[in-house]
Amino acid sequence: MNGGPSSQDEGDLDLYELLGVDKTASPDVIKKAYRKLALQHHPDKVSEELRAESEAKFKAVTQAYEILRDEEKRHMYDQHGMAAFDPSRGGGGGAEVDLNDILAQMFGMGVGGMPGGGGGGPRRQRRSPDEDQPYKVTLEELYKGKTVKFAAEKQVICSQCKGSGGKEKVKATKCERCRGQGLQEAYRQVGPGMVRKEIVPCDHCQGSGNFFKEKDRCKKCKGKRTVKENKALELYIPRGSMQGERIVLEGEADQLPDQTPGDLIFHLMEEPHDVFTRIGNDLSADLNVTLSEALTGFSRVVVKHLDGRGIHINHPRGQILRPGEVLKVPGEGMPMKRGDMKGDLYLIVKIEFPENGWLMDESQYDTLEKILPPPGSPIDCDEVDDVHFEEDADIEQMGAHQGDPRHGGNEWEDDEEEGEGGAQCATQ
Repeated sequence: MNGGPSSQDEGDLDLYELLGVDKTASPDVIKKAYRKLALQHHPDKVSEELRAESEAKFKAVTQAYEILRDEEKRHMYDQHGMAAFDPSRGGGGGAEVDLNDILAQMFGMGVGGMPGGGGGGPRRQRRSPDEDQPYKVTLEELYKGKTVKFAAEKQVICSQCKGSGGKEKVKATKCERCRGQGLQEAYRQVGPGMVRKEIVPCDHCQGSGNFFKEKDRCKKCKGKRTVKENKALELYIPRGSMQGERIVLEGEADQLPDQTPGDLIFHLMEEPHDVFTRIGNDLSADLNVTLSEALTGFSRVVVKHLDGRGIHINHPRGQILRPGEVLKVPGEGMPMKRGDMKGDLYLIVKIEFPENGWLMDESQYDTLEKILPPPGSPIDCDEVDDVHFEEDADIEQMGAHQGDPRHGGNEWEDDEEEGEGGAQCATQ
């Protein structure tokens, strides 16, 4: 087995020492150490004369974190040191770090400074959060497809001040609360007697780092940098779409200053249907037939489809339909998104029996008895009892309240006091 960190070159920087953690530190410990050092050495938190040195230190700890937080990169570093990431020495070159991505993920800021801050060069613009919301849709709409036009009220960058929050040609002053950084520390309660410190946009300057006196604020947005506006949007739901699918309107979420707008995302919620049940691209429905049709056949429309068409079936005589039997109609299910293919329609036979006393006299019963198949052979028994029976019984009541766990509706009740019958659970 190869050695650990001892295989590093003598001139290599010790990343563990740089972050102030032990070589056996867990990922959580490494992350906490990095967060502390990143805030301590951020270029915007030091004076101008120390900024270059601070930025070099900041980039070094960030590169160390980028390597040690990744299990594969950490293993490579432990085996070969920084040579593993030096292309000129045959390394993978995998230690390139996008500091903006790491800081935006952890603190919501970039190397060039916190939002509105002064330092560094250009930084990548952050993205505002996506907005998710459910959208109820009927099975008919999913079958045929649908285009919905609606007006949405959303936050947009103020057109009068271009998102600055101030009047034209008025110079803003640095926000005293966040010292021009646009961010401030806040405490959020996460449990009884427990709080967590977070970095959040400054509510005094709306995260810009700049502040305008009341008389210098933009008249349209009152210094808030954004205004509410109604915008006409169009939502297209392709035919054959399914429950839970996402319809994305890119860039249509609320606009926030200094950020790229996120997406407006609709999650489709299929409403229950009175006739059809859907699974995937297939549909099912009840096929209600009379006893006469089940025995003698029929030719008629059995169901109205989701697009208004009648589905006609010609069931020939001589083929008896039985309760619960299923007929499959190929190609009459839900449309598929690609091409002209459709799923299948499954019809579940439900036989409507006549009401009691539907025959007028005894002779009709005799005639029917002669037409229908005879009963089976009698059961051979030692003794016969003539019993009374009840009609319309509920099979779900079989074994109810008798303590047998095989009864589906049986509920186990805990004894209020130990020793009052029943089994007691012992703690292992």
